[in-house]
Amino acid sequence: MPHVSLPEMIAAVQAGELISFPTDTVPALAAHPDASDRIYTAKQRSPDKPLILMGASLEDLRPYIAGSEAELAQWSAIAARYWPGALTLVLPASDRLPPAMNPQNTGTLGLRVPDHALARHLLAHTRPLATTSVNRSGQPPLTTMAAIAASFPQVFTLSPAAQAEIYGAIGGVVPPQDRPQGSGLPSTVVRWQGEDWEVLRKGAIDLSPLASQPGA
Repeated sequence: MPHVSLPEMIAAVQAGELISFPTDTVPALAAHPDASDRIYTAKQRSPDKPLILMGASLEDLRPYIAGSEAELAQWSAIAARYWPGALTLVLPASDRLPPAMNPQNTGTLGLRVPDHALARHLLAHTRPLATTSVNRSGQPPLTTMAAIAASFPQVFTLSPAAQAEIYGAIGGVVPPQDRPQGSGLPSTVVRWQGEDWEVLRKGAIDLSPLASQPGA
């Protein structure tokens, strides 16, 4: 696995390379949205499983979604309540979404802002990225950077020196490469149904109250 500096990581994304970084749930396998097909190939992933667009903030993700002013206000309220965090919102996609990121053309897009300072720092520099867990399709997500390096040697990650520099600026310490990164729990996934929310996957955040309140 190529260990690189932050500028080299940004350049790798712009060149269409695969990268990996820790999040609050499990480490992400990521690429520029236009290079999403490389994620599907690396994971041997079925095209009927769309990827999640991860960003540093709702403002960065907003161009990729389409809705009325009333809907945008409701979505923004939910984002303000739960982001950063382990919640994925599936919303109507705008025409800016690259077809490679959603091969089945469902018209929707999963979005998330992770509750992880390093991830958001990186995403603020790369802009939103297509993401998923790091694993071959059908296998459990890899949770340590050491395991990721062994299984996906072509994937770029930040070097320990680059991580130390970033954590020195934002706070925190570099976690050991052989220790799990994140909670290990998947994000909760909810889909906008036009008037209310449907829970597609129960995860780290309990949204039962949200699902029972139309337009909440």
